[in-house]
Amino acid sequence: MKSEPWTIETIRDALGSPTLASRFIGEINRAPAHEVLTVFARWQGVAERALAAAERAETLAAADDRGEELPGDWVDRTDEVLAAAERIRARRGAA
Repeated sequence: MKSEPWTIETIRDALGSPTLASRFIGEINRAPAHEVLTVFARWQGVAERALAAAERAETLAAADDRGEELPGDWVDRTDEVLAAAERIRARRGAA
C-alpha cells in the first residue's frame, strides 16, 4: 500500500485509467476553493480502492500462475449469470 502523502499527481497516477484521471483533474480544477479538500478526499478514496484492487489482482494472478487454489471465499454464480443472460435473450427475442 501507499505510504507517502497523497498528492494530486499520485491520485491521478493511482487511478490507472486515463478516463478516470481526466475526470479527477477536471473535478479538482473546477472545484470552488471551499470544496477542493472534499473533492480531493473523495478521489483519494477512489485511488486507494483502485490500488487495493490492483494489489489483490496481482496476488490472485501470482497464485494462479503457481497453480495454487485462489485465496479467499469464492461463490460460483455461473448458473445465475447464465439464467439471467437467457432471460435477457428471451426478452429481446420477444420484442
